[in-house]
Amino acid sequence: MKMPQLLILLMTILVHVGSGFPSDRKAVTGREKQASWDDVNVVAHGLLQLGQGLKEHVDKTKAQMRDVNTKLKAFNSTMAEVGRRQQEQDEGLKARGEEVEERVKMTAELVEEVRVKVEEVKKQNEDMHSRMGRLEKRVEEVLTEPSLDINDSDHSGVSFVQRLVAAQNSRIDQLVEKIKQQQDKLERQSLHLQALQSKVTNKRIKSHRRRDEERALNEEPLQSTATSGLARDCHDLFLQGKQSSGIYTIQPESSQPFNVLCEMTSEGGWTVIQKRQDGSQKFNQLWEAYKRGFGSLNGEFWLGLDTIHSLSKQGPYILQVELSDQAGQQQAARYQFQLDGEEQNFALRLKQESSPGAQEEILNTGASGLPFSTADRDNDLAADVNCAQLLSGGWWFSSCGESNPNGRYPRRPSQLRRHQSRRQVMFWTSTKGQNYSLKTTVLKIAPAIIKQ
Repeated sequence: MKMPQLLILLMTILVHVGSGFPSDRKAVTGREKQASWDDVNVVAHGLLQLGQGLKEHVDKTKAQMRDVNTKLKAFNSTMAEVGRRQQEQDEGLKARGEEVEERVKMTAELVEEVRVKVEEVKKQNEDMHSRMGRLEKRVEEVLTEPSLDINDSDHSGVSFVQRLVAAQNSRIDQLVEKIKQQQDKLERQSLHLQALQSKVTNKRIKSHRRRDEERALNEEPLQSTATSGLARDCHDLFLQGKQSSGIYTIQPESSQPFNVLCEMTSEGGWTVIQKRQDGSQKFNQLWEAYKRGFGSLNGEFWLGLDTIHSLSKQGPYILQVELSDQAGQQQAARYQFQLDGEEQNFALRLKQESSPGAQEEILNTGASGLPFSTADRDNDLAADVNCAQLLSGGWWFSSCGESNPNGRYPRRPSQLRRHQSRRQVMFWTSTKGQNYSLKTTVLKIAPAIIKQ
């Protein structure tokens, strides 16, 4: 309904209300049981504000939707450009790869900007629902007062306004649903972008391998482990006298050097392979990202399956798992640790050791081990579902129910009470069957000799 028609309706209501009041002096005492003009004015003023607010909100929402559609068109154009350049990428791989990465960054920024706008619209919708709820409650209070005597035509007018408000609520809910659908499309396109980025990385790795092979054919010297003088792991650094925790460069046997976060304790040096503390790093990554590693060693990170395997194959290692939940309770456990290579899908084999801090079994892989799974590599033991898609992140899943330290980080405690979010965020299931939503996780490994 347009604003002039709404104003005419409100004036009609006020005229009917005014006509219902007696004019003689004898009716003065009777008026104490009827609704005062102030109450009616409050209701009328509230309805006017509601109509104006609804009109402004609808106009603002339309403008925001046009802005979202414009950005989606730009996003789709960018995607088409990326796909076209991907087909032409045969020569000059390094330069073109950098260009694709730049476009991926721009697209990620666009996705983030759209998500911010979606959150703003949701917040405005929640505020509008709250305001309409308070106003409807006030209307009901006025209508149910025993002293208020309004004729049938007035009731029908107020009922019409309530129907109008309900219709506006329905339209707003439809807009929110459309926004949710657009957000789902953006998430699917973001996964597609990750897949494209993984392809670029694979081609770059192949290019580096061809370059190394050409150097070998030309008898050009390559850096060897024997002459590098670097430590094999963090415990090797500890034995060399390094006592401070921090970031160091190591080089396992038959591997290239790389940086790691070392945690130095009184018993030796631990190499941290996973750390989560504040949700600053997104762990919903694909196979190639988990294979090569991601994040920042100064914050949250995953070291990389290839890197962890290069450490594990040097000899017997132990894994220490340290967890804390939203209530501040902590759990820790140690395992005999072995990680197979990519040809076995990085199968993990664990055997729990007795430890004073281990109250329960946190992880269980069985003697045969569990392969690693991501959204694009379904290697879990569940036959009818992809655990990585269902729970988010990559992990050694069996039947989607035991644990997932690489799930979504819970931004607010209230999220844990919505829908099935307790299983969608990072969690651990105790031996008693109780689920604990995790707040921090640390996974670190060290040679088995550290126990001696």
